Amino acid sequence: MDRRIPARSLNGLVQSLLQGVGVPTEDAAVAAEVLVGTSLNGVDTHGITRLPVYLSRLQDRQINPAPSIARERMGASFGRVDGDNGLGQVVGARAMEFASQMAQETGVGLVAVRRSNHFGAAGYYCAGAAQRGLVALVVTNTPPAIPPWGGRKPFFGTNPVAFGFPAPTFPIVVDLSASAVARGHIILAAQRGEPIPADWAVDEAGRPTEDPQRALQGALLPVGGAKGYALAVAVEMMAGVITGAAVGSGVGWMYEKTGAPADVGHFLIVFDPFRFIPPDEYEQRVSSLIEQVHGAERAAGVNEIFLPGERRRRTREQRLKEGIPVDPKLWEELILWARRLDLDFPEPEIWESKA
Repeated sequence: MDRRIPARSLNGLVQSLLQGVGVPTEDAAVAAEVLVGTSLNGVDTHGITRLPVYLSRLQDRQINPAPSIARERMGASFGRVDGDNGLGQVVGARAMEFASQMAQETGVGLVAVRRSNHFGAAGYYCAGAAQRGLVALVVTNTPPAIPPWGGRKPFFGTNPVAFGFPAPTFPIVVDLSASAVARGHIILAAQRGEPIPADWAVDEAGRPTEDPQRALQGALLPVGGAKGYALAVAVEMMAGVITGAAVGSGVGWMYEKTGAPADVGHFLIVFDPFRFIPPDEYEQRVSSLIEQVHGAERAAGVNEIFLPGERRRRTREQRLKEGIPVDPKLWEELILWARRLDLDFPEPEIWESKA
């Protein structure tokens, strides 16, 4: 049975573990905020469940725990970031901060990022921009997962793309991958020993599989067939080719101890929507859209229609009250890491939410 841990307690634990493997205090706070915030939103595949592998790669220095992240402004609205092989959550947050700053000053900010790592859920960064009244588009490339259309071996990553739009009560956030499902769902199923749907992936021989371990050795299927493949190509162009980061099979896989940097690339576009439309009119139009979607005629068996980002907001509110569910296996891993790093680790009942 999952434990439910208060977000504040979990945030403190994540920070301590990251600092224990050499991440500076300020960077550890940023990364913990992203990881715990992602789990609060219910995106468990990209939140604290990834912490053990991040700790491993930080400890063996495959990821640089204390990077010198370099920002270069190349024009009024253009910039690039060299992540110095730092933790992706830290690099991603710094890049979004840079792009948002330019958008607030000039109306738009475009940032190309190279030499980064897996940065979690792309939608997290878009939601933060939307809460500041900005529209954001974020893409990133990832290690090989999808074959070229008609091919058999993985070359393109799941290559997610996310959008964030400000709205009166919750940010509208669209976050999707070019694969039928984000690889994190398969990793999580493998960790829990659970089967996966047969239409998610194929094994090494190209056969549909319900075994997550075989899926990780094989390939993920693109969403929408050739359309998903085309989307993966577009993201690779923006996040890999244009940024100067690794491309295709050159992108590193953090679940393998290779000693080589992953060289993941991100591309961020942020703009101020109120350069096009007055804030009052924007809010009225968005509110009208939300009302019309909520009021749309529902299909049989459907009780409620949601907009993208709405269920995440509800999950966040619930988990802030009841705590974040933590899988027993993950909890044991965190305990082992705390002991390995000689950190104080309170008894579970002290951490567990009383809500």
